[in-house]
Amino acid sequence: MRLLVISHTPHYQYMGTISAWGSTVRELDQLASLFDELVHLAPSHSGTPPGSSLAYSNSKISFIPVKPAGGGRFKDKLSIIGQIPAWLAAMKKEIKEADAIHIRCPAGISLVALFAQWMWARGKPTWVKYAGNWKPEKLESLTYRIQRLWLRQNFHQGVVTVNGSWSDQPEHIITFNNPSFSRAEWVQAKGEVEDKNLSFPLNLLFVGRVDEGKGIGKVLTIASRLSNEGVSFHLNVIGDGPDKLQYEVLARQQDLAEQVTFLGWKNRLELNDFYRDAHFILLPTLSEGWPKVLSEAMSYGVVPLSTAVSSIPQILTRAQTGRAIPAGDIEAYVKAIIGYTEDPSTWQRESKNSVVAAEAFTYENYLKAVSKLFNTRWKLELGIS
Repeated sequence: MRLLVISHTPHYQYMGTISAWGSTVRELDQLASLFDELVHLAPSHSGTPPGSSLAYSNSKISFIPVKPAGGGRFKDKLSIIGQIPAWLAAMKKEIKEADAIHIRCPAGISLVALFAQWMWARGKPTWVKYAGNWKPEKLESLTYRIQRLWLRQNFHQGVVTVNGSWSDQPEHIITFNNPSFSRAEWVQAKGEVEDKNLSFPLNLLFVGRVDEGKGIGKVLTIASRLSNEGVSFHLNVIGDGPDKLQYEVLARQQDLAEQVTFLGWKNRLELNDFYRDAHFILLPTLSEGWPKVLSEAMSYGVVPLSTAVSSIPQILTRAQTGRAIPAGDIEAYVKAIIGYTEDPSTWQRESKNSVVAAEAFTYENYLKAVSKLFNTRWKLELGIS
């Protein structure tokens, strides 16, 4: 069976190698094991790939490049219009050759893919992964709202997998965990942190884009407040973004130069060392589905402190670890961290709970869920080769 994947994941063709965002590559490497062939249609960018990128390792995967469009500025978003004809032409060709379709939303190219599927993939098994916030409390972009409406109404006549469980969830919308690592990696991580304790200086961690959307400004404010309270800590910031230098300057202005280290992107193996040593991961993000960095950190016994958005409160409550904190409540982060230092047994218990809960996010569990999805919905038996 030939699976066509359409996504907005930036790809880089550099020195004869195709690479992309590491967590997506790892997930698709695993997903390809269920199919005879996996074709990934996505934007191709020029230049050196970021440090978070990986090359595909599964030989069943082939890449179909299209020109990128979109961005944060209004004129960047308008650039999508100019690319739609070329995107549709590429999608039409690949849809006709595919046996099943997998669209990864939300994104501008994903909205075009939903329209292409509606035109040319009627009757073909179609699975859409909505990776963003399925139930946002604040108004999001028009394209995101259109995609959720399209999927709720089931215009694609398929299934949608989402993060979290929702009271008005129709039958075709299915709760899925966002896979993050193999069971072997989880077992290894678990073994490395059996004796992990809360100690000073506290080891704080941020992983993600260094911008306001992911909350790096709030993280620095939390660090400043902890410093003013006399808490001994060190904060590692892993990630990058156009405004990274601005935040490095801000850290120095807040007298945090000795307590905060900006490290840029790290590959998955390098990240594990930081997860192993961290006590808390801070992610005061504005919008998420379920961030893989939380489950990755939890597998190493890190206690997560993140925004109460989308599925994050559901999963942390079920796991009995960490805190899901209202957006913008800096004081709640500070109080939570100080509270753990005053009651380290609570941190110890929640650290162990993090490890146990992280097992749900293994690729093995993901592949079983995908196989069950295809068998139940379309009576198609998939097997791991």
